[in-house]
Amino acid sequence: MDEYTWHKRTSVALMVASLAYLVAYSWRVIFDLGGPGRLVATTIVLVTWLMFIVDYLVRLSLADQRGRWFRHNLPALAFALIPVLRLVRLLRVLTRVPGMATSAGSILRVQILVYGVGAAAVLIYIASLAVLEAERRAPDATITTFAIAIWWACVTVTTTGFGDYVPVTGAGQWVAVGLMFGGVALAGIITAALASWVVERASRDRDDDEPATRAQVRGLELQIAALTERLGPAGSSAPAPGPGPGSPPPPIPPAVPPGPPGPSAPR
Repeated sequence: MDEYTWHKRTSVALMVASLAYLVAYSWRVIFDLGGPGRLVATTIVLVTWLMFIVDYLVRLSLADQRGRWFRHNLPALAFALIPVLRLVRLLRVLTRVPGMATSAGSILRVQILVYGVGAAAVLIYIASLAVLEAERRAPDATITTFAIAIWWACVTVTTTGFGDYVPVTGAGQWVAVGLMFGGVALAGIITAALASWVVERASRDRDDDEPATRAQVRGLELQIAALTERLGPAGSSAPAPGPGPGSPPPPIPPAVPPGPPGPSAPR
């Protein structure tokens, strides 16, 4: 079995596992479970997380060129570390709505915006759960409810930083660091996509200034090749060119002297 076949056969199961991870983790943190309920939720979280780690290691082992596969499949590593991020792929439906994108650049821009906003929402939600679980019972903690945790995550991911709620535990501070870096990266990606959309809108009626894409250049080359093949080799059937402007006129042939008159016809 190759890596592609394995990935196709496990994609649906991993999507369900990602949803189970999110539900179990939310149930454990928001309701502050204890006893058997916490044990069940924790078991689901660990089992689904283990599924993603095993999937990543199997795909890496089945790859032909592992170093190249690792470099080109960094999202798979992100899914193994944070399984719930795989749910962002469900937003693929929104990137295929007819009429939303009409060119390669527009399609890429829509995908960046949809996936970027989805990843930001997932990141805020997971960070809120993580910081609440770390801070809830700490002395002098200010993040003690899920509503406060959501507020803190939104303030942090947007780099606003009011400072009214801050983590006091080491685990909560590490969550804050990850949220800061993730927020800066996502904000840059979304801002770049919006700037590209503004530039395209501004130059929509001035397409002479837009550079041609490689696909357009290849299309022109194919058309020129087809026309050249249709016309055939140069000089095979084309008429001889006439004299150009400024060239001397062709020589006049010498006049033929008239011969002696012939006998006249009888009347």
